[in-house]
Amino acid sequence: MGKNKYKHLLVIRLSAMGDVAMTVPVLSALTAQYPDLKITVLTRAFFRPMFITLSNVNVYEAKVDGKHGGIPGLWKLFKELKKLEIDAVADLHNVLRSSVLKGFFVSAKIKVVQIDKGRREKRALTAYKNKAFKPLKTTFQRYADVFYKLGFPINLESSRALSKRALPEKVLELVGPDNFKWVGIAPFATYPGKTYPFDLMQKVILALNDTNKYKIILFGGGKLEKKQLQQWSDSCQNCINTVGALSFEDELALISNLDLMVSMDSGNGHLAAIFNVPTVTLWGVTHPYAGFSPFIQPPENSLLSDRTIYPLIPTSIYGNTMPEGYDTVMSSIAPETVINRITALLEAK
Repeated sequence: MGKNKYKHLLVIRLSAMGDVAMTVPVLSALTAQYPDLKITVLTRAFFRPMFITLSNVNVYEAKVDGKHGGIPGLWKLFKELKKLEIDAVADLHNVLRSSVLKGFFVSAKIKVVQIDKGRREKRALTAYKNKAFKPLKTTFQRYADVFYKLGFPINLESSRALSKRALPEKVLELVGPDNFKWVGIAPFATYPGKTYPFDLMQKVILALNDTNKYKIILFGGGKLEKKQLQQWSDSCQNCINTVGALSFEDELALISNLDLMVSMDSGNGHLAAIFNVPTVTLWGVTHPYAGFSPFIQPPENSLLSDRTIYPLIPTSIYGNTMPEGYDTVMSSIAPETVINRITALLEAK
């Protein structure tokens, strides 16, 4: 390993939200251990608020659906980035776009290290026959390995959680003053196989609401999700629907002040964890063994579907593959299990 050979690293992580959020603890550890190192994160502008409190970290917007689209757009992006005097690239994404950029940087004699996603081990983990069911390296460690290869070994245990953020007036108006503990619930995921059934989640929400001890703050996005959450908000006096009411930056400030987050295997769980908010995740056809658990959350905070009944779990890494009969997989997580874990964590605070 070279000894701090590089002064300015470009970090590529374009999407999705959860994967981008998972870079934050790693960059926190990196900047803590190498305070003179300058970092530029290439990602979508929407994700900028995640990084605003990290020292020596700036975000450069990738307009991949606009002027940076296609090969000509990526060439234009490369020329823009080269002006920043980047001297090495950490590609934490390793997709076609970032590989094209890699070619441009390599041709300019700029060092590039791409993440090893462990595709072979993940295929074995998700295989239907001869499944190799064992825990794989975490995504956080895979990110850290990239920096190690660039000469920056990282001790992830030194990662510092992001500080709780001040609550903007808009958030205070939405949530209102009270002495309740704040429980975030993000009940949606990209795929049905990662989404807890709404009737069961409603039982969880009603049980929490009826204690009259918790403010239940509902997270989601889009018209359909807003409509579903509004039904719960209208029927529960202690429920608040945040969809469409806050900017992403305001939403992050709210998440940072939660006492607990309940999430699927999705981005909101990672957003809460980077603020060291206790995070309970519900897992369907995916599984923590793939390496996507929220940062430094104890295993008991991952509530798993029953592999005795559904032995093909995990059926895929991202939840986009559902074998016949697995559409009800998350019904094997009883609402009482969810409620008990939530209340145990809140009572311990």
